[in-house]
Amino acid sequence: MGVSGCGKSTVGALLAQEIGAAFLDGDSLHPSANIEKMAAGIPLDDNDRQPWLQEVGRRLAAEGGDSLVIACSALKRSYRDIIRTGAADTRFVHLHGTASLLAARMSARPGHFMPPSLLASQLQTLEPLGEGESGIVLDIGESPARLASEAAAWLEFAERGVR
Repeated sequence: MGVSGCGKSTVGALLAQEIGAAFLDGDSLHPSANIEKMAAGIPLDDNDRQPWLQEVGRRLAAEGGDSLVIACSALKRSYRDIIRTGAADTRFVHLHGTASLLAARMSARPGHFMPPSLLASQLQTLEPLGEGESGIVLDIGESPARLASEAAAWLEFAERGVR
């Protein structure tokens, strides 16, 4: 989870490979209206996000357990709650970085539907993982491979009930 440019897709794919799970980029689950809105530089609101988050939860529940990694922004606790309504045991890996690093990464992605102009809106919306949420925060200053390894190690501990 995290804002655009934090490496969700890259780290998520590496994590899935490391733990032997399937990977799905949550962006592929957005309705076309959401993609068009973001591409036009218009932030999504809660009503835009709800059906998308419900679909993320459905996909996780359908795969069951640890067999699927989904890259998904899940910026607010209420958004994560929607996902957990469909898949109660969901664990979150929050990829966190400075605004300047995130902006640089977003600017280096030509052709991506999410413009750098929406970064400030995402950072304002972002709510860190809170008490009672199963998750870990990782600094994106590390390499994607290192982040995936750290996430895999944390997931292994979480599976054993150690958080």
